[in-house]
Amino acid sequence: MAQTNLQATILRFALGTALVLGLGLMAATAATATEPCGDFGECKALIEINSTDGDIGFHFLMDGDDLTAGRIDDPDGAKVFQDQAKGPLAEQKLTETFAESAEPLCWPDPEADPDEEIVTLEEFLDRWAAGTYLFTGMGENGEKSEGETELTYELPAAPADVDFDGSVISWDAGDNLGHCASFAELADLVAAGVLPVHPEDVTVAAWEVVLEPDVEGGNPLGNLAFSIRVPGDVSPRQVTVPADYLASLPDDTPVKLEVGAIGVDDNATFTEEDGFCVNEDAGCGE
Repeated sequence: MAQTNLQATILRFALGTALVLGLGLMAATAATATEPCGDFGECKALIEINSTDGDIGFHFLMDGDDLTAGRIDDPDGAKVFQDQAKGPLAEQKLTETFAESAEPLCWPDPEADPDEEIVTLEEFLDRWAAGTYLFTGMGENGEKSEGETELTYELPAAPADVDFDGSVISWDAGDNLGHCASFAELADLVAAGVLPVHPEDVTVAAWEVVLEPDVEGGNPLGNLAFSIRVPGDVSPRQVTVPADYLASLPDDTPVKLEVGAIGVDDNATFTEEDGFCVNEDAGCGE
């Protein structure tokens, strides 16, 4: 993923000092507020799906003060994560801890390694129980911090019809989870009581939109990404990419898009599209 939905609105361009400072101020004013979680400044547990690649993962965030250790227990009381600071890190303490699980495929991708693990949506939900996750932190002198957050199965549908006309990124609300589950499969999971609501009916709190050069690793263009969040009720569903950003890219730069539907409970489903060309002259890939 180009960005994660736990991050606030970001406009990140490596375009020179003046532009970077201006965009930094813009991002700071638009940053989303934290959500107090007991003794923690913030804690979250969520499900993230890439509908295009067809993979699914469990993400969490724990943000406390001066911690030397952290732990998470699932709704059944089973420990699912534990971290212990050592050496200079124990001396300086922990604050924010963010991690993502591996993201196994949720479908038999014919191009994947035949030995790669397949975890269907239903199997994933059976592995990660919905309910209250307990976050526990420990301070240097034994001070204990506790907080709780809810993991839900309200999964927003994947954005549909993601497009870019050279200056405007547009998309529509979807009704499925791409490779992870079709509309009909999701309806069956709702009927069976596995899902509380069809993803088509899950409220989208925000849309996360990312445009970045589609280049191989190590190319400095890979750091020139445009990323922004807009409200879920934005109309029309589109974002204009700043002209200064586009002008910073060389002629014939291939770019790819990622649009994420972020639910009220922070669960997120992303759709990716590539094959776009910015500042076309000779043509990308020609």
